[in-house]
Amino acid sequence: MIRKAWYKDWFNSPYYHLLYQNRNDDEAQAFIERLINHLKPKEKATMLDVACGKGRHSKVLADMGFDVTGIDLSEASIEEAMLDENENLHFYQHDMRLQFRINYYDYAFNFFTSFGYFKTQREHNNAIRSIAQSVKRGGIFVIDYLNVQYISDRLEKSTTTVAEDIHFYVTKWEDEKHFYKQIQISEGGEEMLAENSYTERVAKFSLTDFTTMLAQQDTVVSAVFGDYNLGEYHAKSSSRMIIVAKRL
Repeated sequence: MIRKAWYKDWFNSPYYHLLYQNRNDDEAQAFIERLINHLKPKEKATMLDVACGKGRHSKVLADMGFDVTGIDLSEASIEEAMLDENENLHFYQHDMRLQFRINYYDYAFNFFTSFGYFKTQREHNNAIRSIAQSVKRGGIFVIDYLNVQYISDRLEKSTTTVAEDIHFYVTKWEDEKHFYKQIQISEGGEEMLAENSYTERVAKFSLTDFTTMLAQQDTVVSAVFGDYNLGEYHAKSSSRMIIVAKRL
C-alpha cells in the first residue's frame, strides 16, 4: 500500500538523503553550464529552482552570478540549503502546486524528475500553472524529466545498497500510468519494519503530455534534449527528456 502523499514523509527522511548521497555533483554542474550556454540568459537574470532539494543546482546557478531562488516542500532540505544563502541565493519551503511570485522570474527550472509525484492530474496541472505563472511573459521554463520508454525498457527489478550499516532493499515495477520504487530499510541488522518502508511513485508523462499541460498555460515547447549533454531527443532511446518552453 502506498502512503498518502508519500513524498512528504520520504523527502524529509534522513534515509532519503543517505540513499541518494552519491548523486553526481560534477555531472549536475556540467549540465547546468551547458544549459546556460544554450539559454544565454542576461547578466543577473532572476531564476526559480522548483523542488530544489538541498539546492545543488541553485548553488551552481548562483555561483554563475544569477539571482536564484530555490523552493522545496521538504523542510529538512530547505533548512540545510539555507546554510548557503547569500545576497543572490535564497531558499523557501513551498509547495509547487501553490502560486509563488507571479510574473517575477526570467527562468524557472524543475530538475532531475522532481515532478510527477501527485495523485491527480489536477494537482499536476496546478503545479505546471504555478511554475509557468512565476515566469515573466517571454520567460523560459525548463523541465528535466525521465524518458518513459527508456526507463521501461531498462527497469532493474531489485537492488540492494548499503550505506553506514543501513541496508536499502529497492524493488521497482510499473503499471500503465506510473513507475514505482519501494525502499525497505534495515538498520544494524534489524528486521525490516513497515514504518521503515517507503514507496516512490512517478507518473509516466510523455512529451505530448507535457506539451499539452504547458499549452494550457500559454507556454510552448521550443526545444527538447535527450540527455545532460543536450543531445538530440529520441522517444525510445534517450535517457532524459529535457523540455525548454517559452511563456507567451
